[in-house]
Order: sequence, then C-alpha cells, then structure tokens
Amino acid sequence: MAKVKICETVLRDSHQSLIATRMTTDEMLPILEQMDKIGYHALEAWGGATFDACLRFLDEDPWDRLRKIRDKVKNTKLQMLFRGQNILGYRHYPDDVVEYFVQKSIANGIDIIRIFDALNDARNLKTAIAATIKEGGHVQAAISYTTSPVHTNESFAAYAKQLEEMGANSICIKDMAGLLKPYDAYTLVKLIKETVHVPVELHTHYTSGLASMTLLKAIEAGVDIVDTAISPFAMGTSQPPTEPLVATLAGTEYDTGLDLSELDKICKYFTPIREKYIKNGQLDPKVLGVDVNALLYQVPGGMLSNLVSQLKQAGKSDKLTEVLEEVPRVRADAGYPPLVTPSSQIVGTQAVFNIIGGERYKMVTKEFKGLIRGEYGKTPAEISPEFRKKIIGDEKPVTERPADALAPELDRLREEVKPWAIQEEDVLSYALFEQVAVKFFEKRKAKLYGLDHEHADFENKIHNV
Repeated sequence: MAKVKICETVLRDSHQSLIATRMTTDEMLPILEQMDKIGYHALEAWGGATFDACLRFLDEDPWDRLRKIRDKVKNTKLQMLFRGQNILGYRHYPDDVVEYFVQKSIANGIDIIRIFDALNDARNLKTAIAATIKEGGHVQAAISYTTSPVHTNESFAAYAKQLEEMGANSICIKDMAGLLKPYDAYTLVKLIKETVHVPVELHTHYTSGLASMTLLKAIEAGVDIVDTAISPFAMGTSQPPTEPLVATLAGTEYDTGLDLSELDKICKYFTPIREKYIKNGQLDPKVLGVDVNALLYQVPGGMLSNLVSQLKQAGKSDKLTEVLEEVPRVRADAGYPPLVTPSSQIVGTQAVFNIIGGERYKMVTKEFKGLIRGEYGKTPAEISPEFRKKIIGDEKPVTERPADALAPELDRLREEVKPWAIQEEDVLSYALFEQVAVKFFEKRKAKLYGLDHEHADFENKIHNV
C-alpha cells in the first residue's frame, strides 16, 4: 500500500464552507511558501465559489489571486473545482466559453481540475474533460455522492468507469453533504478501486460528524488521496482536520510522510485568522457543530444557510423544520438529484415556496421548471409524466445534451466587455458574472485612474484587448 496523499483545502473549500469564501488573497500569501514545503499532494486553491466571492464581496480579481498563489507555490500542484458545463457560474455555458475558461485556468497556474456535474450526467463533463486534456492539465472527474433509492455503489462504480473512459486521470468521490458513512465508504472505495485503474480521491465534509472515521475506512479500503483542512478551518461544515489524520497514520503502512511540527506552523498562522472571523461574526459557531440530521435531510452546509436566510427574509424562520422535511419530498419528485450547486439551491428554494405558499407547487421557480424540463441534464431517476406535466405543462422536455442547444458566445462577450477589459481573462469574468463583473471593472478603472502617470495609457489598454 502506497502512502496516503493529502490535498489541503484551507485555501478554497474549508473557508467557503465556514466563512462563505471570505478569506482574502492577502491573508493567504504570507503562508504559501511554508505550505509549499509541507509535501501535500495538492493545494485546493481556486474555483468553486472563490471566483464569485472575489468579484462580488472582496473587490479582488480572481485571476490575479491565482497568479499570486502560483507565484509563491513552486513545488505543489494547484487544484480547482469546476462545475462542468456550469464552469463556476449557475447556468450552462456554451462549449466555446467552457473551453476558453479551461485554457486560461491552466495558463494562469492550475494543474488539476476537479470536474463534476450536479446530476452526474457525463454529457455535461464532456467538453471540460476534453479541454483539460488538450491543455495538458490533470482531469479529476468527480462523482457527486448521494443516497437515494436509485443510487447504489454499483451505479457509482459504473459512472467512475465511464469517466475513466472519457479521459479522467483520477476519480474523486465528492461527498458534499457529509452523507458517506465509514463502512459504506470502505465498500464504495473497494468497488471503485476494482473497477478503475486511476487514483481515487475522497472529499467529504464534517457536517454529520462522520468524516474522520469515513476517511480512515476509505484509507483502509485503498483510497489514494484524501481531502483535509488545517485544524483552525476544519470540522463543522468544512473538511476533517489534517493534523489528527497525519498523526493517526504515522508509523503505519499508510503514513503520509508529513511532519506534524511543520503542520503546526501552518496551524499557528491560520489560528488568528480564524479568531478574526469569529470576532466579526462571519464564522458562526452554528456551522461548527455536528448535525446528524444532515443524514436525514441531505442538506449540505451552504444550502442550510441559504434556507435559513430565505425564511428569515420572508419572516418565516419558524418554518425551518417543515422546509427541511419538504426537501427530500421535492428531491424525490425531481428525480433524486444529488444536492450540490446548482441543484441544491433549486430544490431548496422550491421547498421554501411549497411551505410558505401553503400549497405544494402552487408557485414554481423558473429554475425548478428548468430542472424538470431537462435543461440541466438527465436526472438520476425518471420524472413521472404526470408530475412533469403539472410543472411544465405541454412544453417539450430536453433530451439532448443541454449545451448542444447553446450558440457560441465568446465573440459577442469579447465585444461587450471591451470598454472595461485590461486582460484577456476579463471576458470570462464577464461571461460568468456579468453585472457583478462590470461593477468590479468600474471600481478597478476608478482605482487605475486615481494612480500615477504609468497608468495614463489606460484608455489605450482597454481598447487593445
């Protein structure tokens, strides 16, 4: 058995899960050279919600963040999370935008792209996988793990095989809601390892309190890589902590080879940053607790906070339990989609409407109609014709790959972004988050105008992209 490899998530998923992706680039930079010496398999540093949060809340350019991280991290692979045809946004984008985004991600410093689809519809991964291979990146294709009457270990293993045949260099079991129980993990990993010939990685969350035990059983079953977070940003809705796992495996056949005293330096660096976010209220103690109900309702941490805020805005906070009970019913009606962005938001919002509307499906969101119509891809279970008719009437369901219906957009976007663009990547920021990106570009422009004469050619710059 080879040593177990560790992917550290503190630069991406752990702070996305605990503090809504608010860690700044300036908070990351001073520790990166130290992290680069640890011997991690990879640093998950980009993608997911980091892109949106940089533009929307932090007044940062996400591309600039990636370049700065790459500049400091010379020896460790950088990894990102990529939502298949959704890229890092919330709708399907045409193939030309997906291909260009992959190209620019790798050109700016990404080594490993973890690509997943919320419905596990392989057609939605096709373009991103092909583009990553073309650019010489490592394709890590992910299985969105969930439990339902139609999801079995055999179906996940068959999907893993399909992803390997599409060109995946490794497979990730992505357990976004912390639903994977330790002995189930052992069986699932064993089966997938028997089915594919590429490395297998396990990503889980501590939400239900199982995650460290789950990693241990997966390691015993032969998993190659596990995702953990340095302890100040671990547990709760984040990943299991890095240091206890390293200590547990030390001296065994699974020994990670990582040095606890070196990891302690990383821990000491992030501890005051954690304290800062507790003080300013961004790190809510609620997200640090164990919620075993996650196993009942299958609601990932980010989705739970969305539901709480939607109910608060409607003045219906007392309805939370009813909404949580409604989520599995809506999910069953919708063909048992795994609950991960964007399906988690779609199912969650519809559950809220069903409860506060006083009648199920009296009000139906545009996105829920899209899910039932097939605009996001094929759902794991067939949707009953009666239910489909109730939601979309006589509209024709989408049966082909959803992106086949999308015309190329890149040329139009390049034209539209000209007044603001100062780098080629700006067209991608604009493609994903149009209004948010424009607001960011305007602020950036104002800053540049306020600077010294070396930025006097700004007008020329923006028209020459």
